[in-house]
Amino acid sequence: MRITWLGVGKLGMPCAEAIASKGHTVSGYDATYKKSQLVTMFTSIKGAVANADIVFVAVPTPHDPDYDGRDPTAHLEPKDFDYSIVKQVLAEANQYMNKDQLLVLVSTVLPGTTRKQFVDLVPNTRFVYNPYLIAMGSVAWDMVNPEMVMIGTEDGSETGDAKELVDFYKNIMENNPRYEIGTWDECEAIKVFYNTFISTKIGLVNMIQDVAEKQGNINVDVVTNALAYSTKRIMGPQYMTAGMGDGGGCHPRDNIALRYMAQELDLGYDLFDAIMNARQIQAKNMATKLANLASENNYPVYIHGKSYKPGVEYLEGSYSLLIGHYLNDMGHVPVYIDPNTSDNFQPTESGVFLLAHSASTTYNYASTDTQDELYCEIPENSIVVDPWRKFKTKDNTVKVIQYGNTRVGQRTH
Repeated sequence: MRITWLGVGKLGMPCAEAIASKGHTVSGYDATYKKSQLVTMFTSIKGAVANADIVFVAVPTPHDPDYDGRDPTAHLEPKDFDYSIVKQVLAEANQYMNKDQLLVLVSTVLPGTTRKQFVDLVPNTRFVYNPYLIAMGSVAWDMVNPEMVMIGTEDGSETGDAKELVDFYKNIMENNPRYEIGTWDECEAIKVFYNTFISTKIGLVNMIQDVAEKQGNINVDVVTNALAYSTKRIMGPQYMTAGMGDGGGCHPRDNIALRYMAQELDLGYDLFDAIMNARQIQAKNMATKLANLASENNYPVYIHGKSYKPGVEYLEGSYSLLIGHYLNDMGHVPVYIDPNTSDNFQPTESGVFLLAHSASTTYNYASTDTQDELYCEIPENSIVVDPWRKFKTKDNTVKVIQYGNTRVGQRTH
């Protein structure tokens, strides 16, 4: 294929040359002229994109130099990336491209940026967001051996533009990666949260290192190695389904106790406070959604599941009760429905139902046969808020809101 790279710097050039080495005809353009034995360089965007099948844009989205992490940043006001270079290149490329060509943006941006700031700049061509998981020092290898390939289209469609890009990559990839196809916004989120997951893991293991230094008699490697090979829960897919918050008699109280430890050891920071504060605000956000629906429809609120997880009677650390706390503050006293806690209420009037329990999610690591069950009948004309996004009903009068799924046309059914 005829491929063009706009932006052939420290990341773009190794990627362009890796594609060229697979037998494709590759052209390139950069504001600073570069030389390559594999890539034909042009002195203008117009010349570079002419006759190209796919045009990749890999120009910088820089931060303010004060925000790169080499100096303290926690005291600075948060700032978005600078998208001026991307906008300039997209707009100019659009002038010389057509609908037979595919324009692919690789640069890292925050969720929502493509839809809000970029798509209006490229009406003449087709547009895909396709960020890479590449690292300095191993760019060329990372490019053809990625953990996954993220392809974002306007509606998340897996056909058309996405399929064309998948077919292209299948001819150059060396490791048969998985393809994650979603909306522009979803792929923007996958990229930045992938990176912040790494930062979070590093921050956590370095916290253990600090504790070892302060506490004594701890080899940090003994602790982190034990955690690293715990693939049943913390290093595997378990707990990667968004839904209700962490609960039970262990996790929340452990985080609270570790706040005390951070203070006693004078670590100088308290990640556990941030975790618990986020847990509380997330519960309040969900309670606000329920309260608004209840007020708009003059409905009561029912919380389907009172114990901290399905199949047990224990209330310690119950996220359902935490949501109930905030609902009470908002003037909506919830009714709990849970046979495990002897709350056997059977509603007869329409209401807003929060499906707090999902056994198939909670116990999927132990059994693939676990099924979700309803503790009551859902009256006609009710609204079901499902934070697990699994509930289905044949009652056409019941409105189901998939909490956390805001794709157009998919949030409710």
